[in-house]
Amino acid sequence: MNPDQLAAIASALTARGKGLLAADESVSTIGKRFAQCGIESTAETRRDYREMLFRSEDAIRRNISGVIVFDETIHQSARDGTPLIKLIEAAGAIPGIKVDAGAKPLAGHPGETITEGLDGLRERLKDYCALGARFAKWRAVLSISETIPTAYAIEANAEVLARYAALCQEADLVPIVEPEVLMDGAHDLERCAEVTEYVLKKVFMQLYEARVRLEGIVLKPNMIVSGKTCPRQASPEEVARATLKVLRNCVPVAVPGIAFLSGGQGDIEATRNLDAINRLAGPKDAHWPLTFSYGRALQDAAMSTWAGKPDKAQMAQDAFRRRAGMNGMAAQGLWSDEAERIAA
Repeated sequence: MNPDQLAAIASALTARGKGLLAADESVSTIGKRFAQCGIESTAETRRDYREMLFRSEDAIRRNISGVIVFDETIHQSARDGTPLIKLIEAAGAIPGIKVDAGAKPLAGHPGETITEGLDGLRERLKDYCALGARFAKWRAVLSISETIPTAYAIEANAEVLARYAALCQEADLVPIVEPEVLMDGAHDLERCAEVTEYVLKKVFMQLYEARVRLEGIVLKPNMIVSGKTCPRQASPEEVARATLKVLRNCVPVAVPGIAFLSGGQGDIEATRNLDAINRLAGPKDAHWPLTFSYGRALQDAAMSTWAGKPDKAQMAQDAFRRRAGMNGMAAQGLWSDEAERIAA
C-alpha cells in the first residue's frame, strides 16, 4: 500500500458526520460490563453481542466509519458462519484491530504505567492485515496527580506509540495514535490542558523521529475536561475552548483527522462536548475533522437493553442507532437537546 492509500483510509475514518465504534474491549473488560447488565460472559455471548452491533447496518452506514475490534472478535464468525469482520465491511465500515497488550506498572514509577505489546507486533500486524484489518489502535494511559505524570513516563509512552505507529505503516495499516490523559482525579481543567499539551508535543516529536507519515495516522486524544472529582466541572463551552487551544498548539496540519475518546464521560456528556467543540471550531481548524471514537458512550444503552436476550436485539440496535446518530450530528456541530429528546 502506498502512502496515498494510507492517507485515504485515515481520511475515510474521520469523514464528516461519521466516527469510530470502539468495540475492542478485552475479555476481562467486557466481562465486567456484562456483569453490570446481568449477562454471563462467554465466547458465545460476546460474539452474539458484537454480531448484534455489527448487524445494525443502517446505523453503521450512516454514522460509523470504522469499527475497532479485539483479537477474539477478528477470529470469530457469526451464527450463520459469516466472519464478524465481514459483517463490518458489509455495513460499509472499515475494520480495525486493537493491538496493544494493555497498560502495565512502570517500574520505579508508582502510579504510572507503560503500554506493552511491541514484542512480536510486526508478525501480528501481518496476520491482522490478512484477516481484513485496515487500521490498528494502541492506547497509552497517563494519570494526573500532584506528582504525576513524570516526564519519564510521558517520554516512554510517546516512544512506544511512535514505534507502534511505524510498524503499522510498514504493514500497510493506518495507526490510531491514542495518548489518553485520564479524567480520573480532582484536577481542574487547566491542569488537564497543561498535561495534555505536554503529552501531545512529546508524541509528535517521537512520531517525527520514527519517520511516521502523519498523513497516514488518526489521532485519538482526550478532550480537555475537569477531573471526575474536581469540585468545579467545566461547561461544554469551556471544554471546547480549552480543547481547541491545545490542539492548535500541538497537532500538525498534516494529520488528516482527530477522533476523540470519551474517557469515561456519560453518553450525553460526550455528545454535548463533541458538539460544543465542533460549533466553536473555525476555518483554521478545518484541516482536522473533529469526530468521535467512542466505546461505552456508544454502547452502554445498547448493552443494557440487549442484556443477553435475543428478543431484545432490535431494541438494542435502536438504542445504538440513536447514540450513533446523535454523535454523528455532534461531529458536525448540529446536535441539540431537542434532537436528543426527539430521538429518545
